[in-house]
Amino acid sequence: MTLVRNKHQKAFTLIEVLISIGLLGIIIIALFSTVSMMRDSNAHLYDYLQKAKKITQATKVLYMDIMGSDGRITIKKDEFTRLCMEETKSSLYALSLAKVCWVVLKKDNTLVRVEGNNYKLPTRFEDRVEVNPVMKHVELFDVYHQKDKVLVFLKQKGEKPISFLVQGIINPVLKVLSNGTQIMRNGRKILLDGTQILKDGSKILPDGTVVPAPKRDKPIKGKVSKKPPSEPRGVEVPSSTQ
Repeated sequence: MTLVRNKHQKAFTLIEVLISIGLLGIIIIALFSTVSMMRDSNAHLYDYLQKAKKITQATKVLYMDIMGSDGRITIKKDEFTRLCMEETKSSLYALSLAKVCWVVLKKDNTLVRVEGNNYKLPTRFEDRVEVNPVMKHVELFDVYHQKDKVLVFLKQKGEKPISFLVQGIINPVLKVLSNGTQIMRNGRKILLDGTQILKDGSKILPDGTVVPAPKRDKPIKGKVSKKPPSEPRGVEVPSSTQ
């Protein structure tokens, strides 16, 4: 059987095929370039979200530390601010009450969080503290405490500055005696070595050990002797006149 070719059927010439292959190559290169750009964009977005997540977590922890503070906040200003809370309920290590300090170290301007009990900065080898790096390349860390308000400014290199305000942080110290003993508003006493004496007489030692209040001996109730009733005095009856 002989195939008869339709005269009106058109075929691709060699030049048209080469042009199509060239255009297809250009389109494929453009597609690969777009996919590569999307991959790089996703990687940058992921890095940004990770950084934003870390900054958000750090800000949240700092906010909770201040919010859980008993109001005894110490601020020392140098190139950066050093913020210490003598007692806070916000603990990352299950401490009932923790002393927390936020300090910027000189190496890489690293902001660190220090948690422990009754330590002093700089920490010593025997101090039982946990130091957690929070953020590197810090350009600004500044804190202000006035009346019951705490204002925090924080900025990392290449990132937008962060600021927040915490209200209701009142200093509980009523007065300080000449020997350094602090009298708190709730009646608690804090000695110079960090020992706390509660109103019931119990103590909290600097290492966190709780010493219960001494038991008081109850007074022995003696028998109360009852006095016999006094005899009624006689009444003189005047003799009747006869």
